[in-house]
Formats: sequence, structure tokens, C-alpha cells
Amino acid sequence: RGALGALSHPVIRAIVRQVDGRRPVSATIGYLPADPERIAEAIQATAATGVDYVKAGFFSSENLAPCLDAIAPLTRDQAIVAVLFADRSPPLSDLAKFAGAGLAGIMLDTADKTAGHLTAHLDLRALGAFVADVRNLGLLAGLAGSLRLTDIPALLPLEPDFLGFRGALCAGARRRDAMVPDRLHAVREAIRV
Repeated sequence: RGALGALSHPVIRAIVRQVDGRRPVSATIGYLPADPERIAEAIQATAATGVDYVKAGFFSSENLAPCLDAIAPLTRDQAIVAVLFADRSPPLSDLAKFAGAGLAGIMLDTADKTAGHLTAHLDLRALGAFVADVRNLGLLAGLAGSLRLTDIPALLPLEPDFLGFRGALCAGARRRDAMVPDRLHAVREAIRV
């Protein structure tokens, strides 16, 4: 359901139980409008599932300050990662505001998965600057956005804390299809290099 579609809370809880602390688990609040109250409520509900990180999408700069003000008190008890979208004029000049609100990290993704990979919207120099700026603020920096196995060698030298994959892990590289263990293994091996 969209670039940042959310799973149901019972499914997230089941995943958290299955992983049982062996690895960190993140979950998104879904595609929501820039409504501070709705975003804060969705973060709290997703955090209650027991995930380590809650991802909240910022699809525009609309209501950025009020949304961050609503999220800030929640960061005391929950690691929250902001997701910005390279194909939606992300507020890259406002990264310090996310740090000021106490967020744990910032991830750069794409909203329209039919409009190209992350590198079609921002070149490696811009992505490197993003990662450096976020890490200089003391936050985790992540990159996603229709990433492919072949993107890994170019992105790893930028030193992001994490890379996000969905379609690349699925049958036929179609993000709505089932994950294929061999694809997951290939990505994991490429990142280990």
C-alpha cells in the first residue's frame, strides 16, 4: 500500500515475537497526511507493538515544525526514524530540525516506485552529502528507494547505517510479490563485502 505502507499491528506483533530480539525490527506508521495529532497517535500505536524503530514518512515540508513538535515527546521512549522522499522535494536543509526533535535517524526513500530508483533522483554526490550531514548530527542515516543489488557497490562507500530493500528481494523484482530467500541472501552477501 504505497511507498510506506503499514502492516497491521497484529502482524507486526507476530514478527516481533518471531524475531525475539535476535535483530532490530522496524515498522512504518503508513502513508499519512502531515497532521501532527494523527502522526503522533500512529507512532504510539506502532511503538506499542514492540518494534525497535518506528518509521514516519514526511512526504512534504507541510506542517513540518508542528509534526516534529508532536513527535518530540515520543522520542524519549521510542526510537523514531523520519523517512524523506527524494522524488518529493525533501527538506534536506532542515535535517537539524529532525535531530532537534530527538529522532534516531533519517532515511531517504522514493515515494513513486514507478518513477525510478533513488539514484535517478539524487546523484551519488548528493546522497553522500545527505549521509554525511545526517551522521554529523549524530543520527542514523539510511538509503532506500527501489534499490537493486547492483546499487550496493556504489552506495556502500557513502557509509549509510542501513540500506532498505523491498522489490529487489521479491520474485521478479516486483515489490508486491513474495520474498525470495536467494535474493535476500544475495543482498546480504553484497553488503558484507
